Amino acid sequence: MVAKKDDLALFEELFEKSPEIKYPKIGEIISGTIEKIEKKNILVNVNNQFSGLVISKELGNTVDLDELKPGQSIDVMVLGDSVEKGLLILSLKRANQIKSLSNLGKYFEGGDIITVKPTEANKWGLLVDIDGLKGFIPVSQLTPLHYPRVEGADPAKILEHLEGLIGTPFKVKVINVDEAGKKIIFSEKAAIENTRSKALETLKEGDIIEGVVSGILTYGLFVTFDGLEGLVHVSEIDWGHVNNPNKFAKVGQKVKVKVIGLDSDKISLSIKRLQENPWDVLAREYKLGDTITAPISRISQFGAFMELAGGIQGLIHLSEISHGVVKDIRDYVKVGQEVKAKIINFDPKKKRIGLSLKALQEAPKEAPKKEENKEEVKEEKKAPAKKTTKKEEKVEETK
Repeated sequence: MVAKKDDLALFEELFEKSPEIKYPKIGEIISGTIEKIEKKNILVNVNNQFSGLVISKELGNTVDLDELKPGQSIDVMVLGDSVEKGLLILSLKRANQIKSLSNLGKYFEGGDIITVKPTEANKWGLLVDIDGLKGFIPVSQLTPLHYPRVEGADPAKILEHLEGLIGTPFKVKVINVDEAGKKIIFSEKAAIENTRSKALETLKEGDIIEGVVSGILTYGLFVTFDGLEGLVHVSEIDWGHVNNPNKFAKVGQKVKVKVIGLDSDKISLSIKRLQENPWDVLAREYKLGDTITAPISRISQFGAFMELAGGIQGLIHLSEISHGVVKDIRDYVKVGQEVKAKIINFDPKKKRIGLSLKALQEAPKEAPKKEENKEEVKEEKKAPAKKTTKKEEKVEETK
């Protein structure tokens, strides 16, 4: 059947008006529309001319599959084609990677604060993966809240601490990025610098603030607040003797502290000064010669200690346990046992208090001395004279 002239003319007109078919090039970024999502694979319509497929491994780690819907427009990179299936092979991850690199450059220039999540850790810091772009947060660029306060800078414990931060959202600034995306450095410290500077300007001695315990070492507690970090020295944790700061707080715990010293960035804090000095309280309630009741907290070779109010340790010296000879203090008192003792030495200013158990006990009566028989003394036998030998007599005669 021969086509009519009118039909041929119409066909030519439609052909001229139809969009030019351009076959996508490998590495090119193109736009498409989602047709179908199945088993984490996305079928994409490209300009109603081609169909393409984004397989699951090319989705990337910044894409939430639940937020993608059929009919939605997405940008993808062309990786190649499948002649057998008649499909373009596409990547959402690599298209987003190029976008991310471009955005990171803008964030670096503008000083913008962004949120990232570490995906790995090593002893030098945290690694961030943005659709295949590798970024890094060095340990030195962590805020005090996340900085690894580790006893003796033990590398194994530092790594353990950093691994615990994987997946945690971090607000950071981009402080270095190159065009190839091979060196991207983030800083958490830079992101809070303005907050930190303002807080430091207004901070003064005597301020009472609430912070979070960011580290615990043998010499004290580190507490962070408003981007700042201060130290509660072991001597400022409690009025009593503190030999293990871990008994008084845990990392992440909220605590109230008092600012007791400012020296540039060095901030000294105190917990114990938020409470009245227990020695002053004790001085109001007791005086020398009074009797006090409290439990035995510990026993040493030279005495027993009583746990007084406010953590004060009162000593019962070995010599004040009993009137008799004390070989083992545990024969007289046990740890945890409540006892009564008399205050025999009390100097609140020098933080000294001496206690006595035997002062509350009646001293044993001495046994009466037996009277010596005077007559026996008078008739005391004299020592027998030494007998002389025959040899001695002969020597005497020759003299």
